[in-house]
Amino acid sequence: MNLYDCRTLAWRDQGVSAAVEAVKRGDLIVLPTDTVYGIGADAFKPWAVTALLNAKGRGRHMPPPVLIGSRHTLDGLTLSLPAVARDLVEAFWPGALTIVVEQAPSLQWDLGDTGGTVAVRMPAHPVALEVLRETGPMAVSSANKTGEPAALTATAAQDQFQYSVSVYLEAGESADQTPSTIVNCVTPVPTVLREGALPIEKLRQVVPNIQLPGE
Repeated sequence: MNLYDCRTLAWRDQGVSAAVEAVKRGDLIVLPTDTVYGIGADAFKPWAVTALLNAKGRGRHMPPPVLIGSRHTLDGLTLSLPAVARDLVEAFWPGALTIVVEQAPSLQWDLGDTGGTVAVRMPAHPVALEVLRETGPMAVSSANKTGEPAALTATAAQDQFQYSVSVYLEAGESADQTPSTIVNCVTPVPTVLREGALPIEKLRQVVPNIQLPGE
C-alpha cells in the first residue's frame, strides 16, 4: 500500500507509473477525478472488478461505471453509439457526465449484472486522464465503502480501504464534491438516472427532449 502526493511533479510521475503498473497486475488503485475520488481496477480483468465490488461491499447487481481517457475509446466499447450520446459527449466530455449505452457484444469483460449496457465517463482531472491513457478502460466507482461518505481525498479513502488498495494517488481535496450526472441513452427518450454536477438545463441545451425520472 503506497500513497503518492501528486501535487508535486516528481511524486506525480512516480505515482502515475506505480498506479499503471498496479492496474495492469489486476490490483486496485484510488485516483482523483473531477468529482469525488474513485476506486478503480482494470475493466477487462474480472477478478479485479470482483475485488473492487468486494472492497466496496457491493454485489454484482451494482456494476461499476467505466472511465476512459479518450473520447475515441467510446467507439470501441459500443456497437452503435446513438446520436444523442455523441452530442452529449461532444458537449460535456471530459467532465461530470456519465452516459449509459449498449456495450459491444464482443467485449471480453464482466462488470456484473449490466443487462448488456455500460455506464461510461471521461473525467476532466489531469491525473486521472494520465493514468487512463496508459491503462485503457477502468472500472471505477466512488472511493467509499457502501454506506460511508464518498472520499474527498486519497487519505480519506485510505482510511476506509487500507490494504485492499495497492496505490493511492493524492491530489488534494476534490474541488467539486457533487457526483456526475448519469444519462440513460439506451431508451428512446434519453433520461437522467441521477441528477449531479451537470444540471438538466445545460443538458437540454444540447438534447431538448431529455427527461428527468417520472416525467
